[in-house]
Amino acid sequence: MRILVTGGAGFIGSHLVEKLLAAGHEVAILDDFNDFYDPQIKHGNIAAVAKDVTIHHVDLRDSASVRNVFHREKFETIAHLAARAGVRPSIQQPQLYYDTNVSGTLHLLEAARMTGVERFIFASSSSVYGVSKTVPFSEDQHLTQTLSPYAATKIAGEFLCSTYSHLHQMRAVALRYFTVYGPRQRPDLAIHRFTRRIYAGQPIEQFGDGTTRRDYTYIEDVIQGTMAALNYAGPLFDIFNLGESETIELRNLIAAIENALGKKAKINRLPEQPGDMPLTCADISKARKLLGYNPTARLSDGLPRFVDWFLRVAK
Repeated sequence: MRILVTGGAGFIGSHLVEKLLAAGHEVAILDDFNDFYDPQIKHGNIAAVAKDVTIHHVDLRDSASVRNVFHREKFETIAHLAARAGVRPSIQQPQLYYDTNVSGTLHLLEAARMTGVERFIFASSSSVYGVSKTVPFSEDQHLTQTLSPYAATKIAGEFLCSTYSHLHQMRAVALRYFTVYGPRQRPDLAIHRFTRRIYAGQPIEQFGDGTTRRDYTYIEDVIQGTMAALNYAGPLFDIFNLGESETIELRNLIAAIENALGKKAKINRLPEQPGDMPLTCADISKARKLLGYNPTARLSDGLPRFVDWFLRVAK
């Protein structure tokens, strides 16, 4: 299968590219290598596979460049993982997030429609659930409010995928990722940021009283679920949660990182941040049944693996 992975040089994308290549697929990457974090990290993520893939340096906001890629190459499937990420930065730059995540997704869907792409996988987010009062979060919940521009762009992307699937009979699958972590995790994300600062003896920032809870999902489990979506043959449009269905409080996460590093954290306690969700927790029964999704890495397994990776690259 000929597959385009947008955001293929990023954290999740680079793991997906490796898995697709190992499975025998032809893979191309579309990534703009922007400066949200050091672009050299992205280049490092794909260094081992760069000779095996075609890399397109394209900004999703540039519809003409996106169309040109699709017209030059015939893709059967799009795995759309590219996005401006992060809740807090989206509050500061909502227009950038809208232009990239919503307009960018529309540009891809239009190019896919024009060139006969058969399947469109969309990386959504647990953030779409907002302050859901139903726990764990289920895909059939009626969602009425998001808490950040980032989350709003993700629910908008889901609706665009649904619309194009309905109008143009394109198979589209939206995957709601729940706080993914593991080797190559973005440096701005909590586990990586906390680990780096505790290791360096620098203080970490804890927003709120430490009781917010997250469903952390190990990278290998998310990739297994994403690969399964490539073969999904159910409704033309569908949505799946990909999480571990296990939550941990922020203060206990910090303690677990301290334990894995063998160092105590210096903690600056700060007020809660606007846009942050108090809880994420995935109901993964649908993904288990229809995708064969089978997450195996509990945080007690995955966190030491991440810390081992961090210590290797930090030295």
